[in-house]
This record gives sequence, C-alpha cells and structure tokens, in this order.
Amino acid sequence: MTDSFTRLFAPIGAAALSFFAAIGRAAIFAGRALLAAVRPPYYPARFVQQLLSIGYFSLPVVGLTALFTGAALAQQIYVGGERFNAASTVPAVTVIAIVRELAPVLGGLMVAGRVSSAMAAELGTMRVTEQIDALVTLRTDPFQFLVAPRLLAAIVVLPILTLVANAIGVMGGYLLAVYRLGFNAASYLETTRDYLEVTDIVSSLVKAAVFGFVLALMGCYHGYHTSGGAAGVGRATTNAVVSAFLLILLANLVITVLVFG
Repeated sequence: MTDSFTRLFAPIGAAALSFFAAIGRAAIFAGRALLAAVRPPYYPARFVQQLLSIGYFSLPVVGLTALFTGAALAQQIYVGGERFNAASTVPAVTVIAIVRELAPVLGGLMVAGRVSSAMAAELGTMRVTEQIDALVTLRTDPFQFLVAPRLLAAIVVLPILTLVANAIGVMGGYLLAVYRLGFNAASYLETTRDYLEVTDIVSSLVKAAVFGFVLALMGCYHGYHTSGGAAGVGRATTNAVVSAFLLILLANLVITVLVFG
C-alpha cells in the first residue's frame, strides 16, 4: 500500500521540486544580472546596440499591433454599447483600455516574441560554441558584457514603445470611430482627453518597465543555460518565449490588482 502511494505521488513531488528549483535558479540569475548592471565596468556601446535592437526595430510590429487593436476595440465597444444605449462611451472606454491594459500587454508580448527568442538563440549559440567560456578566460564577466546591457535596454525602451503604442492605439480607435461609426472628431478627442488620467499613464509605464525586465531576463536566462548543441538552442528559444509570455501575463495581473487596483 505504501509503495503504491509512493509511486502515485512521487512524480508530483518531483515536478514540484523541479518547479521551485527553476524559480530559485531564475531568481539567482536575476540577482546576479542586476548586480552586474550597477557595478563597473560598463559597456555603453553594447547598451546602445541593444536599445536599437529591442526598441527601434520593434517599432513597426508594436505600432501595427496597437493600430489594429485600437480600431477593433472601438468597433467592439460600439457594438456592445448599442445594446445598452451607451455607444457614446466608445472614446472613454477605448482610451482607458488601450492605455491601462492593451498597449503595455500586447506591446510586451510582441516584443517578447521578437526579442526574447533572439536573445536566447544568440546566447545559446555562444554557450554551445564555448564563446561564453572564452569570455571568462579573458577575465570578462559574461553578466556585465552580455546580460546587463540587454536587461537595462529592455527596461528603458519598453516604456517608450508603450507610449508610442498608446498614441497609435488611441488613433486607431479615433480613425474607425470618426470615419466609420460617424463620431464627431472634435468631440471624440475632447472626451478622450477628459477621461485619460495621469494614473492611467503611470500604470502603463510601470507595467512596460516590468515587462521589459521579464522578457530580457527570460531570454538571457534560457540562452545562458543552454546545453545540448543545436537542439538545445531550439529548446532554449521556445522556453524563453513561453516563459516570457506567461510571466508577462502574471505580472500584469499582479500589478493591475495589487498596485493599481
């Protein structure tokens, strides 16, 4: 009876221990990365390179995502509002939903899909080809040279991308509401301005900074611990994107409910 009980619950216990061990490894990795980011030597050229890679080259996908989402959101709010004779709420609900929720979350997910995978692939390739070991041999801290610039760049640039996404998303709702649903342009903009508060923008920027940290951390973590050759690089890339997506959604829930609830 005891043996059957053990065989039944041993896999569950092993999975739980493995899960908590992974959380511990990621937390230690994050602590080492943050420590490396604040102590010299610094690599400003690497930081600027990552700003361009993460921020500038992500603008098209983030902008298009925000534009299409804003337009679709305005249409759906209008359809739902008509059922309760509340179609006039389209400008207010659209701007609040875009700024507080959709722009930072969708922007973070799109950047994670593009950037976390690239970080994991690059660092994973360096790991399996022993380039990271070569850096250690040359007395260069891999965390300061490889991880810290990516982490800092993502934290800095994600709020900027989110501000752009906020503006483009609101514009998408404005264009559809004015040119398809018959809203007055001046009235739409005035309502948008009246219902947008500073707290909404602060919430958006805080979320974006946290999402930037998460997506860079997951990309670097899985890439840095890659093993198993080319197949291992593929696994690291997949794991980086999946874990970044899940942690972004979890962080969004925590920030929304506990911080700005």
